[in-house]
Amino acid sequence: MDWSALSEQIALSVRELPRSGLLMVAVGAMALGILGSLVGRGLPAIGRLLRTVSTLALMGVLVLVVVQLSRLDPRFSMAVPEIGLPEQVVEGGETRVPQAPDGHYWLRARINGHEAHFLVDTGATLTAISQDTAERAGLSPRDGALPIRMQTANGPVAAQITSIDELRFGNVAARGLDAIIAPGLGETNVIGMNLLSRLASVRIEQGELVLVPNNPQAPLE
Repeated sequence: MDWSALSEQIALSVRELPRSGLLMVAVGAMALGILGSLVGRGLPAIGRLLRTVSTLALMGVLVLVVVQLSRLDPRFSMAVPEIGLPEQVVEGGETRVPQAPDGHYWLRARINGHEAHFLVDTGATLTAISQDTAERAGLSPRDGALPIRMQTANGPVAAQITSIDELRFGNVAARGLDAIIAPGLGETNVIGMNLLSRLASVRIEQGELVLVPNNPQAPLE
């Protein structure tokens, strides 16, 4: 077992605990349940009430965690469109992206009106935004969202979930899109499968990446 890697993971998790509002609610609910057990010895009715509230709170936290995780997996894209989270929509016409000399597909986009370059990565589950781009686009971590652990060249880092009001490129407009703010990406921004899976089709044709969304949009100037 790699004890150094394990210790890094534990340290990262501990540092991120205070940032998770759901975790704080869960800890409070468990404390309430313990209090209910102690009080219940002398005041059974109050003890039962406290334990019931504790159980309901923990169930609510579990539901929210499942909803968040399912929203971050494109296989569940139609399962939970709402429940306090923005619906993810992708619209637009066909967009062609030529292959760059480095073998990747890069495109120019506007995120909340701010221009940025993105790498199209079909191997990435989530759309990821660099810290610098997030600041310029006015993106901030979503309240109560669970931090996501990412493995980078410099080791594990904690990425925060955010919501993009509008991401546009070519003839594509993605609104209310889940993304992560990833400090370990440097200056790189990535378009992942949680956006690509909502297109009508994605294919490579004569060295070009062809993105075909569902509804035509005005081309990005």
